[in-house]
Amino acid sequence: MKSFSLPDLGEGLAESEIIEWHVDIGDTVEVDQVILTVETAKATVEVPAPYGGKIVHRYGNEGDVIGIGSLLLEIDETEKQKQDKTTKSKADAATVVGNVSQHPQEVNIDEFWVGQPQGPKPSDTLQALPSARRLAQKLGVDLHNIEGSGPEGIIIDSDVYQANDKQRPGTEVLKGARRTMVNTMTESHHNVASVTITEEAVLANWSDNEDITSRLIQAIVAACHQEPALNAWFDAETMTRCLHSNVNIGIAVDSKHGLYVPVLRNADKFCASEIRQWLDETVTGIRNRKIGREQLQHATITLTNFGAIAGIFATPVVTSPQVAIVGAGRIIEKLELHDNKPVSIKALPLSMTFDHRACTGGEAARFMKEMVKHLEQGE
Repeated sequence: MKSFSLPDLGEGLAESEIIEWHVDIGDTVEVDQVILTVETAKATVEVPAPYGGKIVHRYGNEGDVIGIGSLLLEIDETEKQKQDKTTKSKADAATVVGNVSQHPQEVNIDEFWVGQPQGPKPSDTLQALPSARRLAQKLGVDLHNIEGSGPEGIIIDSDVYQANDKQRPGTEVLKGARRTMVNTMTESHHNVASVTITEEAVLANWSDNEDITSRLIQAIVAACHQEPALNAWFDAETMTRCLHSNVNIGIAVDSKHGLYVPVLRNADKFCASEIRQWLDETVTGIRNRKIGREQLQHATITLTNFGAIAGIFATPVVTSPQVAIVGAGRIIEKLELHDNKPVSIKALPLSMTFDHRACTGGEAARFMKEMVKHLEQGE
């Protein structure tokens, strides 16, 4: 019997949410066959089977947040794999100089549990994965009130989450993109010197069927070329600033699963129709929770079009190492005096938060001025 736990998925990602199981108890799997899909703070990831055989136990349900090392499966290996392993062990033993035992001694590290004693299990000994202990401490869950569902009754992460849901009705453990948002916003609050500037663009020259998001993206590209200080990354530890020549715009997308920010790379090379196609395809991918890690990386500046839902002005939050985020509010209609006569106009409210450590107020104002100039033009 082999145990399989969630491996390290890289980039310091300690937790993942189970999105979908592709196998069930009783199924036979092959090596490298995709067994489940998880969502990390970066993207959705397909997890392959490290060995083949028949699935005897499956741990964790769709929607559970699990940590690295959390038990996922117990697999009864195929007879062929056992024979291959025995043959390999004998061959390896034959290469060692000296008089050693020729009996294969296989050690499966996945079956060792911290705190699990050898021999009969004392009735008063609490058995829990290290990740489950950390999770219980974080959520305030008493492990002594939990019946473990792991091997020999060991408590696993999903047991702790289930207990947490029972003891606190009406609450939920934040997962996936919402959990990522907590960490990102907290880091920004502590580490960024945020200042917000606001302005309006008069839309007298716009046609009735303008694509607002596409126009905003094109305006950001124009402003980045005019004032590159806002299209930059800043590292406070090394006191360095990197001004980017290419414009990679992160587009904030709201979904029922939380906030995602896919990146339109080299946005200056896209025309309006290509931008719209990219947006439609990307939003569909997010709704289906099928978005790759690379699609969420390397933004140099961010756009949030919150006005598509509601709101006029805002104070958007900068995500390090970026130094600026542009927000667009709801288009408003108001009266202005022209030659002492009231005239109705439409205006697009704009808000931009910038990291004042990395750029000056003058640079931010010139950036906003260029955006407004570009937006006020006709097509």
